[in-house]
Formats: sequence, C-alpha cells, structure tokens
Amino acid sequence: MVERLNAWLREDPFRLPRAFFIGASWLLLLSLLFPYWRMTLQAPQYPGGLRVDVYVTHLAGDVNEVDNLNHYIGMKKLHEAAQVERFLAPLAIGAAALLGEALAFTRRRWAAVLSLPAMLFPIIFLADMYYWLYRYGHDLDPNAPLRLPPFTPPLIGVGVVGQFRTVAELQIGFWMALMASILIALGLHFRRAVRTALERHQALRIGPLILVPEGARA
Repeated sequence: MVERLNAWLREDPFRLPRAFFIGASWLLLLSLLFPYWRMTLQAPQYPGGLRVDVYVTHLAGDVNEVDNLNHYIGMKKLHEAAQVERFLAPLAIGAAALLGEALAFTRRRWAAVLSLPAMLFPIIFLADMYYWLYRYGHDLDPNAPLRLPPFTPPLIGVGVVGQFRTVAELQIGFWMALMASILIALGLHFRRAVRTALERHQALRIGPLILVPEGARA
C-alpha cells in the first residue's frame, strides 16, 4: 500500500498538495450544514437550559425563548444581528471554496493569494461574533424592566448575566472551517517543498554551463 502511494506521488509530486486544497474546499462547503457556535443559558427555572445554535446562515434552537428573556433586560432580538453576514456567508464560502479548487490546479507562486479567503474565514467569523456580542450587551434599552450595566457575553467559555449562567462553545462547523485552513496551510507547505525539490533536481541535471570563447576551441 505504501509502495503504491509512493509510486502514485512520484508520477505527479503535486498530487498531495492538490488533495489538501480540494479537501479543504469541500470541508469549507460542508461546514455550511453545521452550527459554528452555541450559547447555552442555564438557570434553576430551566433545568435543561436554553440553547441557541449559530450557523453562518441562520439561528436555531430556543431562539424565541431567549428573545423573550432578553426583552426584560432591553436586548434586541437575536435574528436582527448579522443579517448582512448571514446573507453573504453562502456566497463568501462558495467563492472561497472555488478559489481553493483553483489553487489545486495552479502552480504559479502568486496563486497562494487564492488561499487567503478560506484561511482567514474562521478568524473573520470569530471577530464578527465578538462584535455582535459586544454590541448587543452594550446597546440595551434604557427603558427595559430590568436595568443591567453594559456587558459582553462570552465568545468562548462561561459567563454570568443576571441570574443566568452562560456557556459559549465553538461547534463542528467552525472546527471544519478551521481544519480547512490547516489543510490549505499544509498544501502550501508541501507544494513549496515539491517545487524546491524539483528546481534543485533540475539544476543538478543541467549542471554548470561553461562558456568557451570561439577562438579557444581546438
């Protein structure tokens, strides 16, 4: 099995990085089907907790129940957040996946820039989530029944809001996007290594060029 794999790679050394790029593109596309982030509210009156799952395209879970509770502290409805991002997310992920596919079949050095959208997507998601968490916790209705000081719900980990314990966790969709970034980084590394090895091998085959003046020839 190992010998067959080595023979397969010797036929085309760029097959391994190409497989990384294609795999990353599919992982990123499939991440659309899974939640990226989860918030769970825990309190004595809710033994099972209230859960909200954040996909890049929509929200799921106990959204209405959480909205009803947030109303008492003057927080906006959850579906009003990141509407532009949720609309653009499928287009952005689709474009990033296509660029990853293009990267798999392009060997030019400048083509590495095609990897940037997919590699940066997990970071952009986290930054955007933090922005909305901060904004929702600081833009509270001053006329709400309950007055709380401004706060930022946790992006990752545990926090306390009023009588609720809040648990925030990254979910499988995010880890799939992060794995796509890692695969692209590995693909770029191995492609650079293959290119360097081929250039060195070609230089050894050509050898040094010795120029002899015309008059010095026998």
